[in-house]
Amino acid sequence: MFDTICAVATPLSAGSIGIIRISGEKSFEIISKIFDRKIQIGMINHGWILNNKNNEKLDEVIVLPFKNPKSFTGEDVIEIQTHGSPVIIREILNLVLKNGARLASRGEFTKRAFLNHKIDLSQAEAVLDLINAKTSKTASLAANNLSGTLKNEINNMRENLIEILAKITASLDFPEDVAEVEYAEILAVLEKAQTKIEKILQNARCHNVLREGIQIAIAGCPNVGKSSLFNALLNIQRAIVTDIAGTTRDTITENIDIDGISATLIDTAGIREGDIDKVEKIGVENSKSVIDNSDIILCLFDGSKGLQKEDTEVFQLSETLKKRLYIETKQDITGKTQQMQETNAGYTAENPIIISSKTMYGIENLKKAIFNEIIGSNVEDSGFLTNQRHQEALRKALEHIEIAKNAAQQEELQDLISIDIKSALLSLGEISGEVVNDEVLDHIFESFCIGK
Repeated sequence: MFDTICAVATPLSAGSIGIIRISGEKSFEIISKIFDRKIQIGMINHGWILNNKNNEKLDEVIVLPFKNPKSFTGEDVIEIQTHGSPVIIREILNLVLKNGARLASRGEFTKRAFLNHKIDLSQAEAVLDLINAKTSKTASLAANNLSGTLKNEINNMRENLIEILAKITASLDFPEDVAEVEYAEILAVLEKAQTKIEKILQNARCHNVLREGIQIAIAGCPNVGKSSLFNALLNIQRAIVTDIAGTTRDTITENIDIDGISATLIDTAGIREGDIDKVEKIGVENSKSVIDNSDIILCLFDGSKGLQKEDTEVFQLSETLKKRLYIETKQDITGKTQQMQETNAGYTAENPIIISSKTMYGIENLKKAIFNEIIGSNVEDSGFLTNQRHQEALRKALEHIEIAKNAAQQEELQDLISIDIKSALLSLGEISGEVVNDEVLDHIFESFCIGK
């Protein structure tokens, strides 16, 4: 049995409502000491929180009681909904602490839900993904994880492997009564698991991008239309646009949703050498650093002038190999249209994306190209998200399944095959949390906020 914990579950700032959450065996005892009415389970309780010393009224509140096991944590839970004054919230929290609770650590409510078997570990991680989701696509996939989509996918694989392992074990333990399992049957199960895992891992990079987002740098010489494109992608007038070279002297950043991908869009200062002042020189150095650290670089050149030597020199500034999209600007002046199709080599300086930030010509085509460059055009929607911990466990499981499959193809001893099937099951169990140590749990839940 765990002790009783409490925490503020809403941001500690002025607002309409503040929520204090209590979980543990003393939850109802504590609320009975500070609430002016008897708690009715299964009902919304309205009343006043009282100071223990002199029964002074602190705040008019709503109290929501949840009797174990019908609560998020699986324990007795009390939620106190107060007015959103930080002063009042702190006073009520201190009252709860004085009457027998302790302050919860990061993610401890969700950790207790996992330890009390209300959710598995993939669902616990989904709570954090849902909180941190930066796009509606990521939020939707995280919600699917929370509802058990990934959990069910892993459990189905494990059930099939457990079933074939049980048959192999039975034939080994009772050879006189149970016939040896056909190798074809073992292979069928292993191949099915292999195909499923490989399919999930094919989307691993996509899942990581959806969860973590990307950084996009807009690079080019002065006056090629970087700030205009920045504004066009955001669909707001965020960056100052003039025909004076060096107008943008520092990097400007904004977040943008590109078909479900959270992207940090960075407008860099125009890069040029020669007679520039100290401030512009600092901006140019910042631009070079941003370009080198971005996931993808949008390489802009002025379509009315064509690709110049100076443009090429700017595009080659990155010290590392980066994904690049070449963009010819000012289509409203040149009148060019996007007649060429994207080649296998992608959009190059010879086959650029043609745009006009003024008329918005080619902007949607550019967004699609960014998505395909980062994610790829052949990614399937799996309906759930995986993180790096899941992916590492899947890779280990796949390795053991492949060893077992090769052994089955060679019709080796089935007790040896069973060893790798067991190892694959242990790796899959790491995803759900059936096989997990305290160090891994601490690492996962320390990323949560206090109160969740």
